[in-house]
Amino acid sequence: MTKTPIQTTAPASWFWGQYAALGLFVAIVTCVVDQANKWWLIKAVDLPNRGEVPVLPFLNLKFTLNTGISYSLFDMPTYEWQLTLAAIAVVASLALWIWLATSATNKVMAVSLGLIIGGALGNAIDRVLLQGVADFYRLHAFGYSWYIFNIADVAIVAGVAGLLYDLYLTSRKDAAKSL
Repeated sequence: MTKTPIQTTAPASWFWGQYAALGLFVAIVTCVVDQANKWWLIKAVDLPNRGEVPVLPFLNLKFTLNTGISYSLFDMPTYEWQLTLAAIAVVASLALWIWLATSATNKVMAVSLGLIIGGALGNAIDRVLLQGVADFYRLHAFGYSWYIFNIADVAIVAGVAGLLYDLYLTSRKDAAKSL
């Protein structure tokens, strides 16, 4: 009779895995910081009524309400469309959460997915409460102006960059093992 080894850690479920706590923490902090920043700029600074405010030679604050997706693609200012986009963001966040819970293999991946989830949910909250995504930061230089963005957008971009970095590291490790 052979003895089976005792399992010391539970396998990752579809809802909770090894790095889920880290990813959840990052997602919550990201969403809270994004929403607090938006509240402060809209209510305390009263940016919607102040117009464009220069901050640095290359950065202005300007309130805009994006009723589309990135770069105002699919722009439709109806509340039903905003609810549809918010629902899509929630479903995408749930899919990313399942990926985090079942497949995150390191902290970089967990933090990256947490940033994307928190950013997506922050923008989804805007769509429900403001009927569009509140954007404030406008970078400009030498007569060229980039799009206006918010903290949630920065978190999403940083999360994607982190996932690409993690993919690069993983592929380098796999290539080194195959030599």
